[in-house]
Amino acid sequence: DARQGVLRQTRRHSIIASLLGIRHIVLAVNKIDLVDFDQAVFDRIVEDYRQFSRDLGFQTMVPIPMSARYGDNVSRRSDSMEWYSGPTLIEHLETVSVDEAVVELPFRFPVQYVNRPNLDFRGFAGTIASGSVSPGDEVVVAKSGKSSRVKRIVSYGGDLAQAAAGQAVTLVLDDEVEISRGNMLVSPAARPQVADQFAANIVWFDEHALLPGRSYILRTETDQTSATVTDLKYRINVNDFAHEAAKSLEMNEVGICNISTRTPIAFDPFAENRTTGAFILIDRISNATVGAGMILHSLRRAENIHWQSLDVGKRVRADMKNQRPAVFWFTGLSGSGKSTIANLFEKKLFATGRHTYILDGDNVRHGLNRDLGFTDADRVENIRRVAEVARLMADAGLIVIVSFISPFSAERRMARELMADGEFIEVFVDTPFEECARRDPKGLYARALNGEIKNFTGVDSPYEAPENPEIHLKTLGKSAEEMVDALEHWLNERDIAEDQYDNGGGI
Repeated sequence: DARQGVLRQTRRHSIIASLLGIRHIVLAVNKIDLVDFDQAVFDRIVEDYRQFSRDLGFQTMVPIPMSARYGDNVSRRSDSMEWYSGPTLIEHLETVSVDEAVVELPFRFPVQYVNRPNLDFRGFAGTIASGSVSPGDEVVVAKSGKSSRVKRIVSYGGDLAQAAAGQAVTLVLDDEVEISRGNMLVSPAARPQVADQFAANIVWFDEHALLPGRSYILRTETDQTSATVTDLKYRINVNDFAHEAAKSLEMNEVGICNISTRTPIAFDPFAENRTTGAFILIDRISNATVGAGMILHSLRRAENIHWQSLDVGKRVRADMKNQRPAVFWFTGLSGSGKSTIANLFEKKLFATGRHTYILDGDNVRHGLNRDLGFTDADRVENIRRVAEVARLMADAGLIVIVSFISPFSAERRMARELMADGEFIEVFVDTPFEECARRDPKGLYARALNGEIKNFTGVDSPYEAPENPEIHLKTLGKSAEEMVDALEHWLNERDIAEDQYDNGGGI
């Protein structure tokens, strides 16, 4: 807008364009008629934008003064701006060269679908992301490193002698190699990176902030896995490109993050290949797309750290204790009775010879999590650490009792997915807010309602109640002993605390 010049939104969109690898920019200065077609106004805006964008890596920047309302310099040259001799917007768009040499890049074929209509045909369907391929070419499976050769290139109209970037085809290989959706066939001479930790630019879309430690779904061209932002290194200030410390990313903000995925993915840096270097983040609860990412590089720690195979596993540890590992995750408002019920529950289990351990919210904050506060970001990290400890304890064959407010459903789901099937038992200690505030055993509700404590769950920080917990304890009008009896009844019906491993196998 010629009346307003370079706005914050202009800067943000330019930074995003730069991150996306766009190299040709049209600076369309619109509504020039509302400033009397003044060349001085136009020149000032152009200079402001040049100064702002000089480090964004644009190859060309073409400024055009125009009036969209009247068509001046949009589809026809303006009679009101004799001082401008450049192209109209449409003239420029029709002639600017934007072709990318993706055919010349290394071969990348993300597998979208394994086509097996009968026992005699096995093809891998997808769209070639870059490079080209011909029958007889050697290819490598990115994640496993196994190699084969292309036997046929099948398309809708018949077999092809060659296929290149942008074409949707089915590749048939000489050998029976194992490839599933999300993997990639690549050139053996130039393989992509395969890692479960990498750095990336992230543009955040959602009204709920990005929180390090929270689990999201990461989706690439054809692959999908759980992912966590392990570190928000900095946020980019769209006005001066300053790197600002931040604990979260708000809507429309851009940041540099480290990301950890549950399983390795195959990728190229976004600067080298836009298709194989891009991803989106999806909220696990709403299934909404909340962010877009451009991979910068893998992290060295991903290359240096590997799982160590151990001879003594969870099964033999549990067999020695004659029990089945489990994680009982107690969640509810402060003052709901979680700790009291959990403590009595452990005493009952312990008295029957069970091997147990309680992870209590307040106790853990005295040690492992003493550096964390009560912001949303800190609450997420609090639960992430506790979930990892609970997983290790379950791996040791213990029955773990976790008693945390754990207010966010996304983090409880993350904890559940860390455990083996059937090992995570969510216990919702359901006590109304009014009753918790009436009890107020630590005097916290009174202080929070008076504004003395910020980010207090149920007052000025939300509690997302479980929708389908394994155990729902409605405590109003009942004693803690009655709640433990209900827990024992649930256990006895399912034999959760007993050894259910098949002793006929090995470790």
